[in-house]
Amino acid sequence: MTFAHPYYLLLLLLIIPIVAYYIFRQRTLTAEIRFSSLAPFANAKKTYKHYLRHLPFVLHMLALTALIVALARPQKSDSWSNKTIEGIDIVMSLDISSSMLAEDLKPNRLDAAKQVATEFIAQRPNDNIGMVVFAGESFTQCPLTINHSELINLFKGVECGMIEDGTAIGSGLATAVNRIKDSKAKSKVIILLTDGSNNRGQVAPVTAGEIAKTFGIRVYTIGVGTRGKAPYPFQTPYGIQYQDVEVDIDETTLQQIADITGGTYFRATNTAALQDIYKEIDQLEKSKIQVNEYSQKEELYHWFVWAMLACLLAEMLLRQTVFKSIP
Repeated sequence: MTFAHPYYLLLLLLIIPIVAYYIFRQRTLTAEIRFSSLAPFANAKKTYKHYLRHLPFVLHMLALTALIVALARPQKSDSWSNKTIEGIDIVMSLDISSSMLAEDLKPNRLDAAKQVATEFIAQRPNDNIGMVVFAGESFTQCPLTINHSELINLFKGVECGMIEDGTAIGSGLATAVNRIKDSKAKSKVIILLTDGSNNRGQVAPVTAGEIAKTFGIRVYTIGVGTRGKAPYPFQTPYGIQYQDVEVDIDETTLQQIADITGGTYFRATNTAALQDIYKEIDQLEKSKIQVNEYSQKEELYHWFVWAMLACLLAEMLLRQTVFKSIP
């Protein structure tokens, strides 16, 4: 229950001095009759009038209370809302070739990409998200799903060496397109992350980009790796040895794919830059949420008006019958 004019409730404080004055009058204005002996009244029983003598005053105070509450206009509020969420379908195409083990990003390119991608997934609870991995060939690691906890678990299980080595960027993009092309979502997005140049596969990267454009799919491409050389671990008979390897990212092709599909090309030279890229994509691709709120208020003051009238009527009847006094 709410009140349209709650400040009227402060008038309830007036009841305190009224009750105090009534008690004072009862103690000071009581009539006295003197008897020489109270013996004749020793066994006299008190009538119901004695126990109900304060009832008219109580009814009067209840009527006053009901009047004050009615002036404050009590209301009953009912509110509800309808929420319509239009999610986005996203396929993340991740390069898992052996070069992703380079440690210019910490702990290495692949682990950094997995960590940032899982954070991105956790921030988009309303989207269908899937995953494609590629190296010398490509396959779907997880189809589009709203079960993000399972998707994150599959992401964590991705490792280099799961498939034949190489960098088939075109195949990775084409597989992602195949997974999302029949989606009914109004917004379809592919995030393709790689650290190299296309050297395997039957589909040229730009051709895969043209196919994505045909289906209205926007592709964000990310080239991951420092500029110049990056430390790469090699297994030797004496343990792991590190060697600086030239970073070779086909930025021209990645930029072309992004331009063709209406996406954006990003270059991540360190883990912080990769995090910023995913944050920017998160801002560019927002789910549409429409909320319609409704509220309805029901006035309750009339119930208190009726209660006040009932108390006043009962008080008047008692004063004119049971407690009628002679002037």
